[in-house]
Amino acid sequence: MLPVIIGLVLILAGVQAFMRRRPPVQGGPQGRMGNMAALFSGPLAGALMVVAGLGFLSSTSFMLIDADKVGQLKRIYLADDLPAGRIIALPGQKGPQSEILGPGFHFRPLLNVLYEVEPIDVVQVPEGYYGQITALDGSPMPEGMFIAPVIPDNKLAIMLDAQTFIEQGGFRGPQETVLKPGSYRLNRYLYDVRVDKETAATIIPTGQVGVVKSNVQQPGLNCKEEMVRVSAAQHDADALSVPLVPKGCIGLWKEPLLPGAYYLNRHAYEVTLVDTRVQTWEYKGGYRRRIIDLSIDQQGNLKQSERSVDSPIPQAAVDSAVFVKVEGWDIPQELRVVAQIAPENAPIVAGSVGGIQEIEHRILTPLIRSIVRNVAGSSIRIPRMEGDKIVGYDVRPTRVLDLIENREAIEDTIEDQIKSEARKAGVEIKEIRLGEPGIPPEVLIARLRQQLADQLAQAYKRETEAQTQRIETEQARATANEQPRLVAAQIAVKVAEQREGERAALGRAERKYLEEIAQGQSAQANVLGQDRVAMLQALDKVLSTLEREPNLVTIVGKLVPNTVVNGSGLEGAAAILGNALGPKTQP
Repeated sequence: MLPVIIGLVLILAGVQAFMRRRPPVQGGPQGRMGNMAALFSGPLAGALMVVAGLGFLSSTSFMLIDADKVGQLKRIYLADDLPAGRIIALPGQKGPQSEILGPGFHFRPLLNVLYEVEPIDVVQVPEGYYGQITALDGSPMPEGMFIAPVIPDNKLAIMLDAQTFIEQGGFRGPQETVLKPGSYRLNRYLYDVRVDKETAATIIPTGQVGVVKSNVQQPGLNCKEEMVRVSAAQHDADALSVPLVPKGCIGLWKEPLLPGAYYLNRHAYEVTLVDTRVQTWEYKGGYRRRIIDLSIDQQGNLKQSERSVDSPIPQAAVDSAVFVKVEGWDIPQELRVVAQIAPENAPIVAGSVGGIQEIEHRILTPLIRSIVRNVAGSSIRIPRMEGDKIVGYDVRPTRVLDLIENREAIEDTIEDQIKSEARKAGVEIKEIRLGEPGIPPEVLIARLRQQLADQLAQAYKRETEAQTQRIETEQARATANEQPRLVAAQIAVKVAEQREGERAALGRAERKYLEEIAQGQSAQANVLGQDRVAMLQALDKVLSTLEREPNLVTIVGKLVPNTVVNGSGLEGAAAILGNALGPKTQP
């Protein structure tokens, strides 16, 4: 205001000085000096003061706005009062103006006098966020409306002009319309823009869908609510069902949002993420495992010792192991469940239960625990096989060791039951796999001892076989070392066998010879008589002896008469005997 007063004073003073004139002084140096003083104190002085005054006034009539700023105007003087209940002034009204100044040089008479000009920053909406708008002025919202309807993108630039917004009946309060990433020159007197972590864009990751609950409705839509059941159990009265509406209506939308980025006003839309990927839920730990260890001493005696190990619940597990009662034993059974939620069932599941964690804890965990306990504690169907083909089933009560030996049959039974129940909740069970059961060691100890005994027996048998093989090996080695002697012995055996054969042949020849002699002697005896034959044989032996020992002849000569006998063999012997016996009497 001060520059205006100074400028007006200078202009008035200059005009008065320009209008007032003094008569010129004639002659001499004093006259010339007087004329100069009169000139500078008259028109020239007035003109200078007028120019100076205009300069002071013009300094209040322009404004320079930087490129990243917006000029906000507030009218102070020479305008009508702002109507009651209004915040933004239209042209000709005092108060915060609907008009804003863009970047650059602006000249308007007495701009800085009539208005208060406030440069403010341009609204910046970063990538991945949206700007949430609240209009501070405008028409009151109709009853039942809590947020102003969305402004179409093709009209957004027009409606963001403050004067147009007010004149065309824009609603005061929170706006469904959001500012997408970018820069905006807005009238901050009218629009309050919020950009923070609460206004982040809605990101639907890959493998998930977004279930939308809308609090607003787009005009011109037929928004009839419809009760919808899960797709896999349309005709099952126990299946989950929830009322759904078409996209753009108030309520839970039938169509989920597919993966991508969405700039949805969180005041108007609530988005629940539902994971449609294959999920693995583990039920593990939460108990103390007892173990009996068996050992064997040097004498082969079995010894046993007991110990216990805590099995905590892993951080990634959904819950602890399921305790089942089989044959009176409480047995912790670990298991793994593979499941998936179909995208078309996501709105029903989210509307009736909630997100993936609510599905785990409210539906699947109680369902799985109940079915596993029922199946393990009742009966088991064991397939009867003929080759590779199942020809029937044998049903009998479940035993403790079935959790190990017939695990597949129990898994199939649990899977069949849980699949049908899970479908009613909109969850598709892919498979059930039982983990290691915490079977009491007392149940296993007899089998373990039997196994160890069988293994010991097998070990002893193998050791015996090894020792036998060792003996055979040593015999083979000794045989190899004695091979020359063995060959010589084998040759000697063969020589002996040949000699034995030879002697046998000689014996047979001798026997044949003696038999022939015997036959001859028998014939001789028949002719000569037994006595004479015996005498002849004796004589034959004596003569044979004399032939071998000639020196005995002298002795024999003394024993027999001195008679010369001609002949040889039996004839000579017979003659000697005849002489010795005397002449034979003739009949």
